[in-house]
Amino acid sequence: MASSFRVLALGALVFSLLVTYGSCARPAVNFTASDFTADPNWEAARATWYGAPTGAGPDDDGGACGFKNVNLPPFSAMTSCGNEPLFKDGKGCGSCYQIRCQNHAACSGNPETVIITDMNYYPVAKYHFDLSGTAFGAMAKPGRSDELRHAGIIDIQFKRVPCYYPGQKVTFHVEEGSNPVYLAVLVEFEDGDGDVVQVDLMEANSGSWTPMRESWGSIWRLDSGHRLTAPFSLRITNESGKTLVANQVIPANWVPNTYYRSLVQYNWLSAAAHHNNSVSLWLISLVLVLYCCMGLSH
Repeated sequence: MASSFRVLALGALVFSLLVTYGSCARPAVNFTASDFTADPNWEAARATWYGAPTGAGPDDDGGACGFKNVNLPPFSAMTSCGNEPLFKDGKGCGSCYQIRCQNHAACSGNPETVIITDMNYYPVAKYHFDLSGTAFGAMAKPGRSDELRHAGIIDIQFKRVPCYYPGQKVTFHVEEGSNPVYLAVLVEFEDGDGDVVQVDLMEANSGSWTPMRESWGSIWRLDSGHRLTAPFSLRITNESGKTLVANQVIPANWVPNTYYRSLVQYNWLSAAAHHNNSVSLWLISLVLVLYCCMGLSH
């Protein structure tokens, strides 16, 4: 009788977990939803903030990643400096993280998503988010943002999440100083990983890819020994090893200090699915532990 009860209890638990987390029953992913906190993969970090209390951090609304106007959408000032484990010598630029605080009276405990746009040169912990004033205040309960900012340094939790830029395609900005034998481009608005670890260029009618070199942040350059022939196609690779090709995205009549929007974008849903699979594996492990603890293996 007791054994049958345990079987029924375990079955009810499994059903409940599948309904809550099953890929078929779960609604579209919302990275600010409170149900995300069920994920066990939060890590400890410390957070500070800099710049204007309701600003984007840097005075020029830029940062060490090379992104521009991070006070405006889609960044919307929800930005952060990351120390080296987060900044990754520039290859962490554009990565998205959820952060939350729980150990201060003004903390809401709700997760907020921030984007790495700058470098933190003076970390106070293994993982240190030096947030914009806007992002720091976003972790607070309603009406208590200033109170939380006055705390200065706080303990937080964080985890990596897929980036999602609704309506955006991967965009390239040809940097000032580019010329017929030198090309530098800023890459931004990549869904999924959000970062870029390699960029390659194909000249018009060449049929072959030439690796570009990371200049700084999310800016990649090609120092050519000959006059480059446009239009240029660009191939980007993210941290997961997935590639995208933007065919002839830089036109023949390109000019420096200009944005060129591609027609391609990573599939952020596949990254979200990977996250959901990780949660499912955790739930299966939990069920197995409960199975053993309830003595059903005997």
